[in-house]
Amino acid sequence: MDKILTTKQAAFVAKKLHKDKRNIVLVGGCFDILHIGHITFLENAKKQGDVLFVLLENDKTIKKLKGDNRPVNSQEDRGQILSHLSIIDYVVMLPEISDNKIYDSLIINLKPAIIATTTGDVNRSHKERQAKLVGAKVVDVTNEVSNKSTTRLINILHEI
Repeated sequence: MDKILTTKQAAFVAKKLHKDKRNIVLVGGCFDILHIGHITFLENAKKQGDVLFVLLENDKTIKKLKGDNRPVNSQEDRGQILSHLSIIDYVVMLPEISDNKIYDSLIINLKPAIIATTTGDVNRSHKERQAKLVGAKVVDVTNEVSNKSTTRLINILHEI
């Protein structure tokens, strides 16, 4: 099976992994222009369990979060790039999610053992709430890597 999955396919794969007693680590994000901060985060997340799932935000969601000039790369392109990283087992292509119930349903279907995050994540309370739904732990796997962000890279490129 391909590393790039729909949410339905991800639920099916997760169910099989649970039967095999494998621990799922879940991360989420935009991963618009891949940089060392992303790689550090993903490497440290992978160390927390057996199988790393990346929930990849869709283009409309990123545009709402980051502004009209984002994403730089389409969800399809970002998914392809991430799927080529050996530390990632599966990339889950998120549809536009309109409310927490839909997102919670996905978490319930995946049943991660760990939800990995960055220290100071503004969505920490949301992730804690989701973890409680499935008995998972939220683990800070890295501090934000200073001066390493997609926004910073975009700003540098605009100055050139």
